[in-house]
Amino acid sequence: MRAFGPVPSRRLGRSLGVNNIPPKICTYSCVYCQVGRTTRAQLEPSAFYEPEDLVSEIREKVERARRVKEDIDYITFVPDGEPTLDVNLGQEIELLRPLGEKIAVISNASLIWRSDVRETLALADWVSLKVDAADEAHWRKVNRPHRALALGGIYEGMIEFAKSYEGEFVTETMLVQNLNDDEDQLRGIAGFLSVLDPSTAYLSVPTRPPTEQWVGLPDSNTINRAYQIVSDSVPNVELLIGYEGNAFAFTGDVEEDLLSITAVHPMTEEAVREFLNKANADETVLRRLVEQGRLIKTSYRGKDFYLRAPFSSKEP
Repeated sequence: MRAFGPVPSRRLGRSLGVNNIPPKICTYSCVYCQVGRTTRAQLEPSAFYEPEDLVSEIREKVERARRVKEDIDYITFVPDGEPTLDVNLGQEIELLRPLGEKIAVISNASLIWRSDVRETLALADWVSLKVDAADEAHWRKVNRPHRALALGGIYEGMIEFAKSYEGEFVTETMLVQNLNDDEDQLRGIAGFLSVLDPSTAYLSVPTRPPTEQWVGLPDSNTINRAYQIVSDSVPNVELLIGYEGNAFAFTGDVEEDLLSITAVHPMTEEAVREFLNKANADETVLRRLVEQGRLIKTSYRGKDFYLRAPFSSKEP
């Protein structure tokens, strides 16, 4: 099935997904990929599906969702491989415009050095580009790119795109334990993100089974440190460490609301106390969440912070 959902998205609310690339054709073979190893490494965009057939399937999904009054915030190209490998991506976006829904593309940015790819991505309303490393050596370890790619050209293309793009531009950085989560990498990534100046810089951790079993989650101290370092360079930083649905669900339940907020933004101890006061709740809630291991206390630069424990299969 090439269209799925709408499903809850940690970044986009209710997203109707579009899988415009057959599995597993990609420019990268990231160690943390939830889809598995790349079986066909490809660099040149090509045609995979007839645009009219793909759009017809999407249109049917949209109409079905509307009939049952299900909201759609975005139609999102988020395939099993790199979406810009689809030479018809621009045509598909244009064919979807009559539906009146906003369109998003989640890309690994590997082909952004091409002017035609930048022009295609400029047609979307929301674009996410990946920034997982500060240098070539770490990039090759984390993302395992096609051998003909070079990080310098990709980052130059990202800067060019960020300057001219008129939609909402965000970045995403996947933090992998002992690969790209040390101080030097975090500061290098933060420095490059400051040049790009995205509307939001997302920091994520592996929350689903990765391609390589040895891939691990950074500990809470590291996640908090990463958030603080990037926040020094980029105005709006958000964590993606909770499972889908919670980051957008403010239920009026003080526990769930606190977990929702701290899955996106670490909160200082002072901020948590203010939140509890506004919610007419006492610190029993805070202690219970810490004892359950759902909320973690950590520190950075002399301040105490609380953040939600990264999601695992044990999460209720």
